[in-house]
Amino acid sequence: MVRMKPDAMLVSLKNLFVPVLRERGLKGSFPHFRRLKDDQIDLLTIQFDRHGGGFVIEISKCPPDGVTTTCGKQIPPNKVTAWDMNNRHRLGAPVGGDHWFRFDDGTPTDQVANSAVSHLEEADVWWSRK
Repeated sequence: MVRMKPDAMLVSLKNLFVPVLRERGLKGSFPHFRRLKDDQIDLLTIQFDRHGGGFVIEISKCPPDGVTTTCGKQIPPNKVTAWDMNNRHRLGAPVGGDHWFRFDDGTPTDQVANSAVSHLEEADVWWSRK
């Protein structure tokens, strides 16, 4: 059985979360976003639960010229995603932990999207660490 991303949650993320990413200078297309800076690239990826009802927001960063994977594949700055990096953080999670934004419990999708927005300060702090 194929599980689909709930349309209402996708609409809420595109209407409420993505515009805030754009205001913060992140570019890309759903679900992968990046912000190219002089000293690094800030990365953010949204991943839906394959069983439905939730998603995670993973962030990472890489050098400004992109990354070379462990198997030797060069990924340029305009194509690199958080998934290409070994060191990632899930917004809302304790260090090394896990956190899912859930909407299968009846929480309105706009409320879940706004909760995701409220975690962007956490992303800024994580990206700024050396």
